[in-house]
Parts: sequence; structure tokens; C-alpha cells
Amino acid sequence: MISKEKFLNILSILKELYPDAKTELNYHNGFELIIAVVLSAQTTDKQVNKVTPALFKRFSNPEMLGSASIIEVEKLISSIGLFHNKSKNIIKLAQIVHEQYHDEIPSKKEELLKLPGVGEKTANVVMGDYFKIPALAVDTHVERLAKRWNVVSPKANVAEVQKQLMKMTPKSEWVVTHHRLILFGRYFCTSRSPKCTECKILPYCKFGKERLKINDSQH
Repeated sequence: MISKEKFLNILSILKELYPDAKTELNYHNGFELIIAVVLSAQTTDKQVNKVTPALFKRFSNPEMLGSASIIEVEKLISSIGLFHNKSKNIIKLAQIVHEQYHDEIPSKKEELLKLPGVGEKTANVVMGDYFKIPALAVDTHVERLAKRWNVVSPKANVAEVQKQLMKMTPKSEWVVTHHRLILFGRYFCTSRSPKCTECKILPYCKFGKERLKINDSQH
């Protein structure tokens, strides 16, 4: 496994690359953020940003979305993946937020996780981005990078990835590190075409060295 010292060096490089990293989802309040994150599962943020303006214009608060017809919601978000299931989830989520939380998104993780369509990643994103509570969400990009850099074993599950990243990353940097990892994984160290030959992190990257057949003595 990579040493904490080397991992902190990676974080320093990411800080240089993305000093002001934040989510690429567009939102104006906690309600819009949690809906956008639920919709983003297995779909790109760009696709979500295409459907949310019309969705939020039509249903601008939890009460309105909670009383919406599934047919109308499906029509508005039909261009994104899993739209049928997501429509059911966001309507039910909005109902609960309106009825149980008086239109305010709960800040406690255990309450967020009870909402339809909200898993560990979504709860952590809402806590970190909206409530500014230290949280480190793990999506496919974050998991891929952690494994490529040998932060965790290739067989580690999402919970293990999250636990190790939280252990090695200063708590005050959990939220921004999550966003830096996502941006680096989304645009640079991609799943199919990582840009290893022009990567500043290569000296610390087990995956990149193996891919380019570089020995530690060469680098």
C-alpha cells in the first residue's frame, strides 16, 4: 500500500491542478442539490444539468414535487438513465422532506440515508457541499483512483475505500479532496484512456508505472 507521505504528495498535486474544485452539478439550494445527486447515479453530471432546469422550474420546492404525477416527472427527466425509478424516488423523497422535515433537507446522515434514492455517496455529498460537514463521498472515479494509486487493494469495496481515504486525508480537506479526485478521474485519469505519459502523479502511481512498464529505478 502507498505510504501516507506519498499520498499527501498526491493531494498536493491535485490541489495545484484543481485549487477550487467543486461539484459540476447545478443547484441553488439543498432541495435542488439532493435531487440532482439522486438523478446523477449512473448518469453524467452534464446530462443531469440538462434536465434539472425544467424540472425545478416546474417543481420548485418539495411540496410541489411531492404531489407531482410520475408521468410528468418522467417526461422531464426521460433523457437520463434509470429515469423511471428515479422519478418514483424523487417524488417520494420530496413528500417525506415536506411532511417530516417541513421542506428542509435533514443534515444528519442517518436521516438522509432513510430518504428514497439516497445512499452513502449522496448523503456524503449533501453533507459536505450543502451543510459543510466533513464527509468524503466515493463514486466510481474516486474508487478507481484509490485502487490505481494502491491506497487500497484492487478487491476493496466502496466502504473500505472510503474508510482508508478518510484515514489518510486531513479531515478539513475531505470535501474538496472528493471533488478533486472526481475531476481528475473524470477528465485525466479516465477509465479507458488515462493520460499516464503526461501525469504529474505518475511517480506515485502503481497502475501508471505498470502500464508504461516503468521500474521504480527508472523513475
